[in-house]
Amino acid sequence: MAEGFDVVVLGGGPSGENAAARAAAAGLSVALVEHELLGGECSYWACVPSKALLRPGEALWLAKHTPGAREALKGPLVASAVLQHRDAMVGYYNDASQEKWAEGAKLTVVRGHGKLAGPRKVRVEAKDGSVRELEARRAVVLATGSRPRIPDIPGLREAKPWDNREGTGAKQVPRRLLVLGGGVVAVELAQAWRALGAEVTLVERGKALLGRFEPFVGEQVAQALRDDGVKVLFESEVASVSRPGGQGEATVKLKSGEELRGDALLVAMGRVPRTDALGVETVGLKPGAVVEVDDQLRAKGVEGGWLYACGDVNGRNLLTHMGKYQARLVGDVIAGKQVRAWADTKATPQVIFTHPQVASVGLTEARARKEGLPVRTVQYELGKVTGTSLLGKDLKGTAKLVVDEKRRIVVGATFTGPEVGEMLHAATIAVAGEVSLDTLWHAVPSFPTMSEVWLRLLETYGL
Repeated sequence: MAEGFDVVVLGGGPSGENAAARAAAAGLSVALVEHELLGGECSYWACVPSKALLRPGEALWLAKHTPGAREALKGPLVASAVLQHRDAMVGYYNDASQEKWAEGAKLTVVRGHGKLAGPRKVRVEAKDGSVRELEARRAVVLATGSRPRIPDIPGLREAKPWDNREGTGAKQVPRRLLVLGGGVVAVELAQAWRALGAEVTLVERGKALLGRFEPFVGEQVAQALRDDGVKVLFESEVASVSRPGGQGEATVKLKSGEELRGDALLVAMGRVPRTDALGVETVGLKPGAVVEVDDQLRAKGVEGGWLYACGDVNGRNLLTHMGKYQARLVGDVIAGKQVRAWADTKATPQVIFTHPQVASVGLTEARARKEGLPVRTVQYELGKVTGTSLLGKDLKGTAKLVVDEKRRIVVGATFTGPEVGEMLHAATIAVAGEVSLDTLWHAVPSFPTMSEVWLRLLETYGL
């Protein structure tokens, strides 16, 4: 006999946990199915450990720009201490605290690999081979996330490269690290391992890093990496990889004929949804593809409106906080509330935790123009703001607003510079709330903070 619940959630990462907790808070019975660690990718193999690796290097970088502090510096980072702190931040890869939280949230945790077995039915196979059959009276939520994409490059899979898991969880600092990719994971981990003492080479097939952001972002991050000693190669496409036995020295051959060698090889070239072993074919969906959803996160093409998908698995927005946003909405919709998701396509904030940091929300200038908006932009150098000068000597950065001239609202904002991630929420509120420029003029920034750049931007705009 199948065990009955109002809601069954597949995936115990940030999205799954939030969807489950929201539904349970509404009085529904919820089963949360997870085959690894409760807390998921972000907690153990992505967001949290990567930031634990990056923060010491950023703190040292800021100290080197601070008169009085820089003279007190006596050496490089102590890698063993950084790695120990990383392990502590991920709970030593133990999810006991998450399980306790789940119990407090009135969730029934089911351990094992769960997959759909037809409409409203879920089959869970535990590690010992035992099977539990679950049935959802109201809804099933898919929150299984994504996994790294390994391109079809000859020899790459056989080389057993690092992905984000090994890249954030390695126990030792490699002497030479090769990084394939030019996105967020690539630049963050390149800088983190360089700060810990590795010789790092980053290989990007395009002409710039971080191509989804404003052009100055990639330029400034590339220069920062080079200043740190990272070798950055552009327009460098990988032809093949050789690593006998998948261990020891890896050789990367570029199409130019150049060969690169490293003791570790990190692939950071995108992600794909975890739907290939999820049983989605039993309800008419395609394994390996994203689960397309409407703005209430219901799966399209599934009769009855009982199947939902939130987080990376639906392909709308591959950021942890936006997956959690979707998950909260899923819980509300299942509980009967009339809400819909829109921030994940219109007002998405993101921080890249390199030094300098990158913070953005909404549309870039290029995207806004592509959408046909009447665009005007304004830009100001963050280093000219008193608050930046007080934070450290010779610190720099850039702030840019993308304005819809017709509606006189900010539709996009990007900042680079020290700790700009903490300034981002003001921009997120402005974009999500469609706050007029005339109203923003009366939002007075405190002196002397870096946030005074908002005043300078509005003055430059002409208000």
